Amino acid sequence: MQAQEIKDKLNSLTLQASSVDHNLARRLDEINRWVKNIKPGSLTAKPFVIAFLLEVITDSTIWLIIKSLPSEEQKAKFELMTPIERYWYGYLFPRWINASDSKFYIWKQKLMAGEFNQVDNDIIRSIAEDIVQREGSFWQRYIADLSMATDLIVSRNNQPLCIQVTSVSEELNHQKYEAWQNTLRSWEIERGLFLSYNPKDANFVNQLVNVALYNSDYLSGGKYLKFS
Repeated sequence: MQAQEIKDKLNSLTLQASSVDHNLARRLDEINRWVKNIKPGSLTAKPFVIAFLLEVITDSTIWLIIKSLPSEEQKAKFELMTPIERYWYGYLFPRWINASDSKFYIWKQKLMAGEFNQVDNDIIRSIAEDIVQREGSFWQRYIADLSMATDLIVSRNNQPLCIQVTSVSEELNHQKYEAWQNTLRSWEIERGLFLSYNPKDANFVNQLVNVALYNSDYLSGGKYLKFS
Protein backbone atom coordinates (compact mmCIF):
# COMPACT_ATOMS: atom_id res chain seq x y z
CA MET A 1 0.00 0.00 0.00
CA GLN A 2 1.46 3.35 -1.07
CA ALA A 3 1.62 6.37 1.25
CA GLN A 4 -1.35 8.17 -0.35
CA GLU A 5 -3.39 4.97 -0.25
CA ILE A 6 -2.59 4.66 3.46
CA LYS A 7 -3.80 8.20 4.11
CA ASP A 8 -6.96 7.58 2.10
CA LYS A 9 -7.62 4.32 3.95
CA LEU A 10 -7.19 6.02 7.33
CA ASN A 11 -9.75 8.63 6.30
CA SER A 12 -12.25 6.01 5.17
CA LEU A 13 -11.75 3.95 8.35
CA THR A 14 -12.27 7.05 10.49
CA LEU A 15 -15.55 7.73 8.70
CA GLN A 16 -16.63 4.11 9.07
CA ALA A 17 -15.68 4.01 12.76
CA SER A 18 -17.74 7.14 13.50
CA SER A 19 -20.92 5.07 13.22
CA VAL A 20 -19.56 1.89 14.82
CA ASP A 21 -17.04 2.77 17.55
CA HIS A 22 -16.65 6.43 18.52
CA ASN A 23 -13.48 5.80 20.55
CA LEU A 24 -11.78 4.13 17.61
CA ALA A 25 -12.89 7.02 15.40
CA ARG A 26 -11.27 9.39 17.90
CA ARG A 27 -8.00 7.43 17.83
CA LEU A 28 -7.97 7.27 14.04
CA ASP A 29 -8.73 10.96 13.77
CA GLU A 30 -5.77 11.68 16.04
CA ILE A 31 -3.54 9.58 13.78
CA ASN A 32 -5.01 11.25 10.69
CA ARG A 33 -4.17 14.70 12.01
CA TRP A 34 -0.66 13.46 12.80
CA VAL A 35 0.10 12.50 9.18
CA LYS A 36 -2.27 14.58 7.05
CA ASN A 37 0.25 17.36 6.33
CA ILE A 38 3.09 14.97 5.54
CA LYS A 39 3.61 14.66 1.79
CA PRO A 40 3.41 11.09 0.45
CA GLY A 41 7.08 11.09 -0.58
CA SER A 42 8.16 12.23 2.87
CA LEU A 43 5.90 9.66 4.51
CA THR A 44 7.35 6.87 2.38
CA ALA A 45 10.81 7.83 3.67
CA LYS A 46 9.69 7.03 7.25
CA PRO A 47 9.50 3.20 7.32
CA PHE A 48 8.59 2.88 10.99
CA VAL A 49 5.72 5.34 10.60
CA ILE A 50 4.47 3.44 7.56
CA ALA A 51 4.73 0.12 9.41
CA PHE A 52 2.77 1.51 12.36
CA LEU A 53 0.07 2.94 10.09
CA LEU A 54 -0.31 -0.39 8.28
CA GLU A 55 -0.72 -2.18 11.60
CA VAL A 56 -3.36 0.31 12.71
CA ILE A 57 -5.21 -0.11 9.41
CA THR A 58 -5.14 -3.91 9.74
CA ASP A 59 -6.25 -3.92 13.37
CA SER A 60 -8.93 -1.27 12.89
CA THR A 61 -10.36 -3.06 9.86
CA ILE A 62 -10.63 -6.33 11.77
CA TRP A 63 -12.04 -4.59 14.83
CA LEU A 64 -14.71 -2.81 12.81
CA ILE A 65 -15.73 -6.08 11.15
CA ILE A 66 -16.13 -7.66 14.60
CA LYS A 67 -17.98 -4.69 16.10
CA SER A 68 -20.41 -4.61 13.16
CA LEU A 69 -21.56 -8.18 13.87
CA PRO A 70 -24.34 -9.27 16.26
CA SER A 71 -23.00 -10.47 19.62
CA GLU A 72 -23.35 -14.19 18.82
CA GLU A 73 -21.48 -13.76 15.56
CA GLN A 74 -18.80 -11.73 17.35
CA LYS A 75 -18.33 -14.63 19.73
CA ALA A 76 -18.03 -17.06 16.80
CA LYS A 77 -15.48 -14.78 15.13
CA PHE A 78 -13.31 -14.74 18.26
CA GLU A 79 -13.52 -18.53 18.53
CA LEU A 80 -11.99 -18.83 15.05
CA MET A 81 -8.94 -16.82 16.12
CA THR A 82 -5.73 -18.15 17.63
CA PRO A 83 -5.36 -17.54 21.40
CA ILE A 84 -2.96 -14.64 20.77
CA GLU A 85 -5.22 -13.02 18.15
CA ARG A 86 -8.14 -13.39 20.55
CA TYR A 87 -6.10 -11.79 23.33
CA TRP A 88 -5.10 -8.89 21.07
CA TYR A 89 -8.46 -8.17 19.42
CA GLY A 90 -10.57 -9.21 22.37
CA TYR A 91 -8.63 -7.43 25.10
CA LEU A 92 -5.49 -5.38 24.47
CA PHE A 93 -6.46 -3.54 21.28
CA PRO A 94 -9.87 -2.49 22.63
CA ARG A 95 -8.18 -1.35 25.84
CA TRP A 96 -5.89 0.87 23.78
CA ILE A 97 -8.88 2.23 21.86
CA ASN A 98 -10.82 3.07 25.01
CA ALA A 99 -8.17 3.98 27.59
CA SER A 100 -6.00 7.03 27.95
CA ASP A 101 -2.52 6.36 26.53
CA SER A 102 -0.06 8.76 28.15
CA LYS A 103 2.84 7.46 26.03
CA PHE A 104 1.15 7.80 22.63
CA TYR A 105 1.98 11.48 22.13
CA ILE A 106 5.64 10.88 22.98
CA TRP A 107 6.29 7.88 20.78
CA LYS A 108 4.41 9.35 17.81
CA GLN A 109 6.93 12.19 17.91
CA LYS A 110 9.84 9.74 18.10
CA LEU A 111 8.53 7.68 15.19
CA MET A 112 8.08 10.75 13.02
CA ALA A 113 11.51 12.16 13.94
CA GLY A 114 13.23 8.86 13.13
CA GLU A 115 14.31 8.47 16.77
CA PHE A 116 12.70 5.07 17.24
CA ASN A 117 15.53 2.61 17.79
CA GLN A 118 14.83 -1.12 17.91
CA VAL A 119 18.15 -2.02 19.50
CA ASP A 120 17.02 -5.53 20.46
CA ASN A 121 15.15 -6.23 17.21
CA ASP A 122 17.50 -8.96 15.94
CA ILE A 123 17.35 -10.72 19.30
CA ILE A 124 13.56 -10.49 19.43
CA ARG A 125 13.34 -11.89 15.90
CA SER A 126 15.59 -14.82 16.87
CA ILE A 127 13.44 -15.50 19.94
CA ALA A 128 10.27 -15.38 17.82
CA GLU A 129 11.70 -17.78 15.23
CA ASP A 130 12.78 -20.23 17.92
CA ILE A 131 9.33 -20.07 19.57
CA VAL A 132 7.68 -20.99 16.26
CA GLN A 133 10.12 -23.89 15.75
CA ARG A 134 9.00 -25.21 19.14
CA GLU A 135 5.33 -25.10 18.10
CA GLY A 136 4.61 -21.86 19.91
CA SER A 137 3.29 -18.62 18.42
CA PHE A 138 4.00 -14.93 18.87
CA TRP A 139 2.51 -11.49 18.21
CA GLN A 140 4.22 -8.13 17.71
CA ARG A 141 2.65 -4.69 17.55
CA TYR A 142 4.05 -1.15 17.83
CA ILE A 143 1.22 -0.30 20.21
CA ALA A 144 2.16 -3.20 22.49
CA ASP A 145 5.86 -2.35 22.29
CA LEU A 146 5.72 1.40 22.79
CA SER A 147 2.66 1.84 25.00
CA MET A 148 2.45 -1.48 26.87
CA ALA A 149 6.15 -2.35 27.34
CA THR A 150 5.63 -5.62 25.46
CA ASP A 151 8.09 -6.70 22.77
CA LEU A 152 6.35 -10.03 22.16
CA ILE A 153 3.18 -11.78 23.15
CA VAL A 154 3.91 -15.50 23.14
CA SER A 155 1.79 -18.61 23.55
CA ARG A 156 2.15 -22.36 23.22
CA ASN A 157 -0.78 -23.87 25.12
CA ASN A 158 -3.46 -21.22 24.64
CA GLN A 159 -2.18 -18.87 27.36
CA PRO A 160 -0.71 -15.63 25.90
CA LEU A 161 2.09 -14.01 27.91
CA CYS A 162 3.46 -10.46 27.50
CA ILE A 163 7.26 -10.32 27.32
CA GLN A 164 9.79 -7.48 27.50
CA VAL A 165 13.36 -8.16 26.32
CA THR A 166 16.29 -5.99 27.37
CA SER A 167 20.07 -5.99 27.56
CA VAL A 168 20.40 -3.02 29.91
CA SER A 169 23.18 -3.03 32.49
CA GLU A 170 22.48 -4.48 35.93
CA GLU A 171 22.44 -1.06 37.62
CA LEU A 172 19.67 0.15 35.26
CA ASN A 173 17.88 -3.18 35.18
CA HIS A 174 15.84 -2.77 38.35
CA GLN A 175 14.66 0.71 37.41
CA LYS A 176 13.46 -0.51 34.02
CA TYR A 177 11.84 -3.55 35.63
CA GLU A 178 9.86 -1.35 38.02
CA ALA A 179 8.70 0.89 35.15
CA TRP A 180 7.73 -2.21 33.15
CA GLN A 181 5.67 -3.62 36.02
CA ASN A 182 3.86 -0.32 36.48
CA THR A 183 3.07 -0.13 32.76
CA LEU A 184 1.61 -3.65 32.67
CA ARG A 185 -0.50 -2.96 35.75
CA SER A 186 -1.78 0.29 34.26
CA TRP A 187 -3.06 -1.65 31.21
CA GLU A 188 -4.43 -4.40 33.48
CA ILE A 189 -2.20 -7.00 31.86
CA GLU A 190 -2.47 -9.88 34.30
CA ARG A 191 0.97 -11.45 33.93
CA GLY A 192 4.28 -10.67 32.27
CA LEU A 193 7.88 -11.72 31.84
CA PHE A 194 10.88 -9.38 31.92
CA LEU A 195 13.82 -11.03 30.15
CA SER A 196 17.27 -9.51 30.61
CA TYR A 197 20.06 -11.12 28.60
CA ASN A 198 23.84 -11.02 28.30
CA PRO A 199 24.76 -10.86 24.59
CA LYS A 200 28.15 -12.42 25.40
CA ASP A 201 26.41 -15.66 26.41
CA ALA A 202 26.33 -17.83 23.27
CA ASN A 203 23.27 -19.76 24.48
CA PHE A 204 21.12 -16.87 25.71
CA VAL A 205 18.43 -17.08 22.97
CA ASN A 206 17.77 -20.73 23.79
CA GLN A 207 17.60 -19.88 27.50
CA LEU A 208 15.19 -16.99 26.92
CA VAL A 209 12.88 -19.14 24.79
CA ASN A 210 12.91 -21.90 27.43
CA VAL A 211 11.87 -19.40 30.09
CA ALA A 212 9.29 -17.70 27.84
CA LEU A 213 7.50 -20.91 26.84
CA TYR A 214 7.58 -22.41 30.33
CA ASN A 215 6.08 -19.28 31.88
CA SER A 216 3.54 -18.92 29.09
CA ASP A 217 2.24 -22.30 30.22
CA TYR A 218 2.62 -21.99 33.99
CA LEU A 219 2.99 -18.40 35.25
CA SER A 220 -0.03 -17.57 37.37
CA GLY A 221 -2.13 -14.43 37.09
CA GLY A 222 -0.98 -11.31 38.90
CA LYS A 223 2.69 -12.28 38.49
CA TYR A 224 5.39 -10.17 36.85
CA LEU A 225 8.54 -12.27 36.71
CA LYS A 226 12.07 -11.05 36.09
CA PHE A 227 14.65 -13.38 34.56
CA SER A 228 18.29 -12.42 33.98
